[in-house]
Amino acid sequence: MPRSCRPSRRPIPRRRPSQSRSAVRSWSRRAEGIRAASLTVRFEPFKNPNGLGATVGFYVRKSLKAGPFRFNLSKSGVGVSVGVPGFRVGTGPRGNYVRTGRHGVYYGSSTHQRVSKVPGSVESAGRTFDPNEVVLDDVTGATTVELQPTGGDDVVDQLNAAARSFTWGWLTLIVAVALGAATLPWGVIVWVAAVPLCWWVFLSDGARKKVIIFYEVDDASALWFARLVEQWAWLSDSQKMWRTVAAGAVSTPHQHKRNAGASALVERIAAAATDTGPPHLVTNVAVPSLIAGKMSLHFLPDRVLLREGKSYTDISYRFLDVHGATTRFIENPGSVPRDTEQIGETWQYVNKNGGPDRRFSNNRRLPVVQYGELTITSRHGLSWVIQVSRADAARAISGPVRSVPLSEVA
Repeated sequence: MPRSCRPSRRPIPRRRPSQSRSAVRSWSRRAEGIRAASLTVRFEPFKNPNGLGATVGFYVRKSLKAGPFRFNLSKSGVGVSVGVPGFRVGTGPRGNYVRTGRHGVYYGSSTHQRVSKVPGSVESAGRTFDPNEVVLDDVTGATTVELQPTGGDDVVDQLNAAARSFTWGWLTLIVAVALGAATLPWGVIVWVAAVPLCWWVFLSDGARKKVIIFYEVDDASALWFARLVEQWAWLSDSQKMWRTVAAGAVSTPHQHKRNAGASALVERIAAAATDTGPPHLVTNVAVPSLIAGKMSLHFLPDRVLLREGKSYTDISYRFLDVHGATTRFIENPGSVPRDTEQIGETWQYVNKNGGPDRRFSNNRRLPVVQYGELTITSRHGLSWVIQVSRADAARAISGPVRSVPLSEVA
């Protein structure tokens, strides 16, 4: 019988603490592109602001907002204005600007006022059965702290600073409420005066926790990224996704019999695919993303961002190795997703020949299904193994990612 990655009750994993699940909205595929299920954000064709390049379908907005600040891209650069509708004050270029095309990647930042150019079939079983001392090893790869950024700019530094910035809004509100309560009846005046102050501090907190990046994607990069965004619906429309965080081989005949004939056990956490990007980044393009617990991968036109909690790093597409395949998996009864094909069945306890072990009266039949398996690794230590309920989804995504025009990315 082929090899198996399946669940176990209580293995002995050597892994980092498990991450929490995060619920993520899915995105639906439409004839004109991909659009969000929410009414607030939608994909629509958008002409590059400076008149260069073709009209493509992965731009999501023409201006970006962070706190009280609104950023706009024009021929003269990135402009910022602040204020309320009807009364806004503008200043010179601000934010980050990235242009990709046949001449490589150009990066502009208001922080340093500079522009830099970067040369251009396995059967698995999950955790449900007696592991019988099957040891599971961590397979999540290096952390964001261990992975050094490979980009040629300071975007990662900006994201880390934004993620770790202190939130002053709630502290200001607590101080204002306490001060007003201590000085009643004059405290009412303190509370009234504190309303605009707290409002402004909360807006400023929001601005400090956001990094603005305007992308202008031309030439082969535009065609490649548009295809990636379009194909991402294979993942986002799948009913279930998981990330494998620990795995161990079934090595003895006794373990093999007690674990439905599986050749390996795995531990998985729920995963999701979305186009919203990381929480600290505001950009004008769709950001195909994979989210599993506190970790996430975000595919930008010029790099892949890796987030773990409040820590960021990036990896160039040059160093990315992506493979799509199908895998046979032994599932729990009643847990087969609707978009998954069941290709066979086995028993919880099996004989040497794969048949049911008649010594067990509670020997359940278990479905054998076919999942897609997307493997994303790098020589620097990145390691993501994603299972998808749609068997063809992994290959549909790995092809576009591998076809990135390396001469036009960092």
